[in-house]
Amino acid sequence: MMAEIITVQAMKDEKLTTDEYNALDEVRRGIQGRPSACVARNTKRLSGLKMLSFARSGHLSLTDKGKEKLFLRRCVLGLRAVAADPAARLDDDVLAFLGKKSHIVAVEGGHNVTAKGIETLADIEANG
Repeated sequence: MMAEIITVQAMKDEKLTTDEYNALDEVRRGIQGRPSACVARNTKRLSGLKMLSFARSGHLSLTDKGKEKLFLRRCVLGLRAVAADPAARLDDDVLAFLGKKSHIVAVEGGHNVTAKGIETLADIEANG
């Protein structure tokens, strides 16, 4: 029971704000020189969540967990985009992932969200 509570608490703590996602994305693109204010104000929490790491040289980089979090966000945004506009352009890796997971299907002129995709979107909306 206690482990279950800790797991649920840890999952709640890993919900990221738009600002934190922006900081992760900025680190992914590479920081030249001094980090921006966005990265600076979010570094402590993101490194605590093991999404960012520091090299001995002080270089800041994404961990595998941070890369996965950004990819999943791109997939959710892509699924929402296709739900709004079947002709929406998606990155190849997002398109492949959503297709492999049966969240979207190709149709003439774009893609449609499947019943599974609609259910996933509803779950995401319900859980914030």
